[in-house]
Amino acid sequence: MSIHLEAVSVRLGEADVLRDVSLNLAARTVAVIGENGSGKSTFARLIGGLVVRTTGELSVLGLDPTRRAAELRRRIALVFSNPDAQIVMPTVAEDVAFSLRADRLRSVEVRERVSAALDRFGLTALADRPSHDLSGGQKQLLALCGAFVRRPELVIADEPTAYLDARNARRVADHLFEDTGHRLVLVTHDLVLAERCEVAVLFTAGRVAAVGEPTAILAEYEAILRC
Repeated sequence: MSIHLEAVSVRLGEADVLRDVSLNLAARTVAVIGENGSGKSTFARLIGGLVVRTTGELSVLGLDPTRRAAELRRRIALVFSNPDAQIVMPTVAEDVAFSLRADRLRSVEVRERVSAALDRFGLTALADRPSHDLSGGQKQLLALCGAFVRRPELVIADEPTAYLDARNARRVADHLFEDTGHRLVLVTHDLVLAERCEVAVLFTAGRVAAVGEPTAILAEYEAILRC
């Protein structure tokens, strides 16, 4: 089982953000949908080890994110809506290489993996370009490149296409869905994108309202939106 939650709750300050969430997610691609404030982003941060549960049991890739945080970080990658929060090095190639800093690879292997990743994401010609001079779409591709160069088992993407035009949103989505052996948890308001996943999870007011085949779950969500 990839992700398992049993009666998990998360309290942040005075707010119960997630309430009694129980899920078993084994699908390769999972869409997480819901209105703003429904708890979906907190769920993504929870399974990514950025938020600690208040109650319940949690396992991600067979690991407890609290007790084995360092090992989980080596096996997952996080992608957010704002790539500027993830870009830290001066140039494109340096930023991708920075993602491999914890792996203690030989320098020749780092160069080879960075070169291959830049090529995959269409960034080779921009390798020496200042990272923060890129366009918004290029920055998000750089964030993805830095995530995938690590060869993660699980990619958690929270609204990765939110600020992109249609062309760049499609490019980013296609990279996320390309089967490189990773699992994908995708938090999104884009229902067309959600429908590409194998399973959808609908959050409402911090609880799981429905889980299942995306077409049926999206229809349930759209009914809620019409109310």
